Amino acid sequence: MDENKPETATKLGKLNSMRARALAGGGEKRINAQHEQGKLTARERIARLLDKDSFEEFGAFVSHRSTDFGLEKQDYPGDAVITGSGKIGGRTVFVFSQDFTVLGGSISEVVGQKVKQLMQLAIDNLAPVIAIFDSGGARIQEGVMSLAGVGDMLCANTLTSGVVPQISIVVGPSAGGAVYSPALTDFIFMVRGIGQMYITGPDVVKAVMHEEISHQDLGGAAVHASKSGVAHFLTDTEDECYAEVRRLLGFLPQNWKEKPPIEPGEKRENLDESLRNIIPDNPSRAYDMKKVITTIVDSGEFMEVHKRYAPSIIVGFARIDGSTVGIIAQQPSIMSGVIDINASDKAARFIRFCDAFNIPLVSLVDVPGFMPGSAQEHGGIIRHGAKLIFAYAEATVPKVSIITRKAYGGAYIVMSSKHLRGDINLAWPGAEIAVMGAAGAVNIISRKAIAASENPEEMRNELIKEYEDKFSNPYVAAARGYIDDVIDPAETRQRVIKALDMLKNKEQKNPECKHSSIPL
Repeated sequence: MDENKPETATKLGKLNSMRARALAGGGEKRINAQHEQGKLTARERIARLLDKDSFEEFGAFVSHRSTDFGLEKQDYPGDAVITGSGKIGGRTVFVFSQDFTVLGGSISEVVGQKVKQLMQLAIDNLAPVIAIFDSGGARIQEGVMSLAGVGDMLCANTLTSGVVPQISIVVGPSAGGAVYSPALTDFIFMVRGIGQMYITGPDVVKAVMHEEISHQDLGGAAVHASKSGVAHFLTDTEDECYAEVRRLLGFLPQNWKEKPPIEPGEKRENLDESLRNIIPDNPSRAYDMKKVITTIVDSGEFMEVHKRYAPSIIVGFARIDGSTVGIIAQQPSIMSGVIDINASDKAARFIRFCDAFNIPLVSLVDVPGFMPGSAQEHGGIIRHGAKLIFAYAEATVPKVSIITRKAYGGAYIVMSSKHLRGDINLAWPGAEIAVMGAAGAVNIISRKAIAASENPEEMRNELIKEYEDKFSNPYVAAARGYIDDVIDPAETRQRVIKALDMLKNKEQKNPECKHSSIPL
């Protein structure tokens, strides 16, 4: 045994040397350059994200096999991505982090293979995937082999969808065809000032379109959080971003087979009488639906998704009596809560995520209708609105809705109504459920009678009041079973808790098929 000790020591020495090279990434000079840009390294990011000392790396010694354009002289163990597993809040996650210090984080054939293998492990072990993006895109020197690497990643993203949650963190560039990898995931976090996403960068835009634009104005975090809707969450720092990712995961199950984790619920027995006064007496006046949300959820904690995009509709996660729920609500203070193209897409995608991962839906409804106008019609409001209808109707998770003020026309139907398989549908006493508002309805129904009247304005007002008396209340819908109960606004939280408890063992299956075909 003693004779083997020197040989063993030599082998351990080589192992330690290789490990040190892998840990060094692209070397001290490139690490310093990363820090000078205000960015963490790939390994620092993993350490900030995961529970302390929980990371286990895979493929630390994988390296590319390319020899063109001098690549044989640029061999880094692990190549340009770090992959492995760890814990967040004691629960297993799989993570990969692109290493910009190694060849600009570019995606090679083996980078794609490493990511594909990691995601297969996530599928086999039913645990979430978190991807940290900081890359210039496909490795040009490898040609089609790099494209194969990108393709492997995109295919893996697609096959993982709906199996486990996929979360992307964009803390550097994400460009070219590779940008579709984060786009295929469930949620995208971007950090202001350093995160960038675009198919073609500013140089290509200038050359082809003769348009000069900066990286941030073209595909920065603020642009994607507010204009394009590509980013779901926007943070100011990397540390804030990783804290928010950890917070999000606390609401989610590990996979499609599990229900979300349950925490001790907030004990609150008294009715909240403030909700009785939140609706203005003047139906034309707005109010803040977020106040309703924070009043009925546990501890007033609401994690809003897509906060800056399509703000006329609100979506996000909360807990009610300790259980995760997905909230969908109109925002009357913005465009009266109307549903437009972007609001339709935003809500439909959120609903489908919740349904995929067994998260009950709570809808707070105050909607005047779909957005009118040629811009919306020509932009495809019909097909975009159909996505929202499809998402609600297809969802088999518990669905509870509360109409707080108005629900008109097709927008009434779409917002988790009985007609789209809503389970429990409640309304506040002042709720209005009709094809349209009283004034508009009277102008259409009684146009000729009003025009022929000796006093058209007086007759119009009388007819409006008559219409309001008949339809501007929830009791006609309740009489037909479309509304299960009319409730005191102060008891909203308690009624939602009871409904969700009743529905906790709900089982519903859609007609058997290969897969549905959602409108595009």
